[in-house]
Amino acid sequence: METTPTQHRLHQLASASLVLLIVLCVLWELVLAPLRPGGSWMVIKAIPLLAPLPGTLRRNVYTMQWASMMVLMYFTEGVVRAWSEQGLSQLLAGAEILFSTVYFFAAIFFLRPYKREAKRIAQEALQRAAEPHER
Repeated sequence: METTPTQHRLHQLASASLVLLIVLCVLWELVLAPLRPGGSWMVIKAIPLLAPLPGTLRRNVYTMQWASMMVLMYFTEGVVRAWSEQGLSQLLAGAEILFSTVYFFAAIFFLRPYKREAKRIAQEALQRAAEPHER
């Protein structure tokens, strides 16, 4: 299936927001506002984001589907930390909310035509299966 210019932009947006979310998680917990001076083990929260990165960059539909659900955990963490933290950590939590939200919606709208096409193909297959067989 060919991608439209809109889908191309949505893919770029999803890819960029995922990369930015990874960079944010690493910098937040190692340099900018770690829980402990000198860095925090919380930096490992960036590791799961590395799993969907190759598939997202290659426009893998399946990867982008499950990654759009996984990124909601980062949205949730951002909301909790934006509510409970002060200062720079609160701002970084806002950035985490932004990047995870952008990835979620960019991926969902990128995937929409693929889902429609899959539904159409499934409908056609069901109609062909329901037709009486010739003898």
